[in-house]
Amino acid sequence: MPDQTTTPASPPETTPAVDFADRHIGPGPAERTEMLKTVGYGTTAELMAAAVPESIRPEGTASLHLPEAASETETLAQLRALAGRNTVLTSMIGQGYYNTVTPPVILRNILENPAWYTAYTPYQPEISQGRLEALLNFQTMVSDLTGLAVSGSSLLDEATAAAEAMTLARRSVKSNSTTFLVDADVFPQTLAVLRTRAEPLGIDIVVADLSEGLPEGDIFGVLMQYPGASGAVRDPSPAIEQAHQHGALAIVAADILGLTMLRSPGDLGADIAVGSTQRFGVPMGFGGPHAGYMAVREGLQRQLPGRLVGVSVDSAGRPAYRLALQTREQHIRREKATSNICTAQVLLAVMAGMYAVYHGPYGLRAIAERVHGHATALAQGLRSLGLSTVSDTFFDTVRVRVPGRAAACVEAARSLGVNLLRVDDDTVGISCDETTTREHIGLVLRAFGGSAEPTEEPAAGSALPEVLRRQVDYLTHPVFTSHRSETSLLRYMRRLADVDLALDRTMIPLGSCTMKLNATAEMEPITWPEFADLHPFAPLDQANGTVALIRELETWLAELTGYDAVSLQPNAGSQGELSGLLAIRGYHRDRGDDQRDVCLIPGSAHGTNAASAVMAGMRVRVVATGEGGDIDLDDLRAKIEQHRDTLAALMVTYPSTNGVYEDTITEVCQMVHDAGGQVYVDGANLNALLGWAKLGEFGADVSHLNLHKTFCIPHGGGGPGVGPVAARAHLAGFLPNHPSQPEAGPHTGVGPVAAAPFGSAGILPISWAYIRMMGEQGLRDATELAVLNANYIATRLAPYYPVLYTGSHGLVAHECILDIRELAKRTGISNEDIAKRLIDYGLHAPTMSFPVPGTLMVEPTESEDLAEIDRFIEAMIAIRGEIDRVADGTYDREDNPLRNAPHTAEALTADDWKHSYSRSEAGYPVSSLLLTKYWSPVGRIDQAYGDRHLVCACPPPEAFGE
Repeated sequence: MPDQTTTPASPPETTPAVDFADRHIGPGPAERTEMLKTVGYGTTAELMAAAVPESIRPEGTASLHLPEAASETETLAQLRALAGRNTVLTSMIGQGYYNTVTPPVILRNILENPAWYTAYTPYQPEISQGRLEALLNFQTMVSDLTGLAVSGSSLLDEATAAAEAMTLARRSVKSNSTTFLVDADVFPQTLAVLRTRAEPLGIDIVVADLSEGLPEGDIFGVLMQYPGASGAVRDPSPAIEQAHQHGALAIVAADILGLTMLRSPGDLGADIAVGSTQRFGVPMGFGGPHAGYMAVREGLQRQLPGRLVGVSVDSAGRPAYRLALQTREQHIRREKATSNICTAQVLLAVMAGMYAVYHGPYGLRAIAERVHGHATALAQGLRSLGLSTVSDTFFDTVRVRVPGRAAACVEAARSLGVNLLRVDDDTVGISCDETTTREHIGLVLRAFGGSAEPTEEPAAGSALPEVLRRQVDYLTHPVFTSHRSETSLLRYMRRLADVDLALDRTMIPLGSCTMKLNATAEMEPITWPEFADLHPFAPLDQANGTVALIRELETWLAELTGYDAVSLQPNAGSQGELSGLLAIRGYHRDRGDDQRDVCLIPGSAHGTNAASAVMAGMRVRVVATGEGGDIDLDDLRAKIEQHRDTLAALMVTYPSTNGVYEDTITEVCQMVHDAGGQVYVDGANLNALLGWAKLGEFGADVSHLNLHKTFCIPHGGGGPGVGPVAARAHLAGFLPNHPSQPEAGPHTGVGPVAAAPFGSAGILPISWAYIRMMGEQGLRDATELAVLNANYIATRLAPYYPVLYTGSHGLVAHECILDIRELAKRTGISNEDIAKRLIDYGLHAPTMSFPVPGTLMVEPTESEDLAEIDRFIEAMIAIRGEIDRVADGTYDREDNPLRNAPHTAEALTADDWKHSYSRSEAGYPVSSLLLTKYWSPVGRIDQAYGDRHLVCACPPPEAFGE
């Protein structure tokens, strides 16, 4: 028997330490060698030199002046130090952002659970039933509380939701008016975003005190805050009625918690309600991410921007969830767009919905009554000091008059550990929330010269107008009353996660979407209170650590892209696109070139490109795509010549949307510049360039980047995202800014595109940590392996599925397009059939029909190792064999495993099996599935049925019976 005291032998001195990049990048050295041999290159550097045009890269690789790569331990220690530089006081600032308590069961099992945060947008609904049900809960919650028929599955924040409501109103009414009326008591950040979004569209924003009635003149819409930014609770119904008399739509921005005690916007006659669900368990995070909401009355649901979860039926006739009206989302209507929203805030919407499930209607009401009770106690205490409040009616916010003493009172409160809102020299705002205590009220009273003891709390509801007190029940669906114990809720969330496929279970080979590893070390800091509990309008000296992180991340992103300035404010890629195009617009107007309003966009571009150009007030002209998938230079020259005097910009993606490094990109940029235009390069595919080329150095003027793609912020089922905009020096002065925070952008900027000064700052530690741990060489290796993995797949699958586009030396970039169209013509088997059959193999499908209809676009990323890549390849080869059996008549053209996929466990275990192929062929097409089988919970979903029978709230439990 060996000596138990003997210590294990030390590893050989030659064993290299495993750094973070080795953990992030899937293929190890031996696997890389094997793949390179298949592709036909000796090293990844040789592969990149052959694939990347010499004209866009310096000699060899691009130098990156970044810190040396740090380990996970070192990086977390540095983030701890940054977090320690923040000072988190009790926030009573309000203005749409409130402290809240995230139930630990939701924190651990949703926000910190990769089954939820690594999921993709549910375009493949059969493998997304869990997150779709959670989103339907969110929609039902919003619809119930707002009293309106249909709610979307979240928007980016309250301010952008209000802007989307404004444009919805304009396209929905018959009026020719360009005037949008805004109540003077809306949140200032909402008004600022409205102005940014309105100006390019020719909309006139008119601000008025609507408590005195609507001013004279035609309008197409009106926006009211309920309760107001001042905290005042006023009856909006007279203004709503007057708006309808003008033929306009009435929009109410409503506090979601306040609606548990106040009459709903729908009950008051509103057409649209917007707001934020942040205070339903989602930390403030210095501004985001948070799930905005929009709900509309019956008749407006087909005008909703963004995503809408609906109910349809599967192949067995059972109810099943899916994205309703999905084509408007995937194609964004291009140059006919009315919105460019392409990202929801799914992860945060799921949290907010689960918060409602956790508390139920009575729990939410109890929280609201407690909040309101503290506010009324505060008001009584202030009045007892001889001070007057701005309004006698309020829900959670009290404004107090202190002539000439506002700054002193705010500073006194700050010295006691409480942040208040200085409205002006004479007025202070104080907001209560879920975390407010009697002790906090006492500290506030002390700051105004009183004692530390608040008066006794009066009965809840005493400061609400009787006519506005809610009498209608809400959240009556059983899901909101069935999970009172943590055990029950834990199992409910687990059941939903189990029916989904996310990155924690399988490769998600989505072209253009970059579903790569979201490392745990990157995710961990976002829940730390020092980052999570900061109010976005807190004094910057209390956010020293977060601001330092922001500035360092901006510097690193500028270095990686070759640009001069970066704004992190845009809270989605679509908003980054809009910001970049607004910068171009501002630049031309500053030079007196107001006539420059034409934006050239290749036909292969993502739909948001054209949509963003429309939102920026530009006219879109489409440039043809050549046979090789690149820009047709002859057509580009013709379009430039045709619009030479009015050309504002060319908007391209590089590498191209077709997954190719175009050799002509520098020539293209020069052609546009010679005509007086600017070049916008969409940074969606930046992960194919890092360390090898820089956008700002080969001719681009401005780009947006996707931190939720290249820089590892997880997709979370379809959001959150961050879409920073980066620009060269001559455009830097036209990047977003913010009225509440001068440090957020240039004073000459175009205005804010998000409600918070620094956007979704709460998740920026993820990308900071990724860059810090990868370092220059790690980022370069990631690029090389993303390209190697894609070319390995293209090489292996080319004999079975034609690769539609290739560039230099027959290589693709980081993704490849598999052409299914000829197979579909011969056999009737479509790319959708292949996508659904992949579910039976336990794999997520590639991107379908984008950028070319009838194709599959595959992007493996650098994070997938060879075993998983081979599993995907072998599944695709096996599926090709099944297609061949359809072609030769072995399988019936209609009754075959592809047309009937996915196969559920219920179908395979039923006593009645009517198909001509075997059960094992259906459910276990490869032997490895015997141990790891994923079963789709539903059969193939009838998309058309769901659009014809639009149901967008939780169906009753009886609907799922026999």
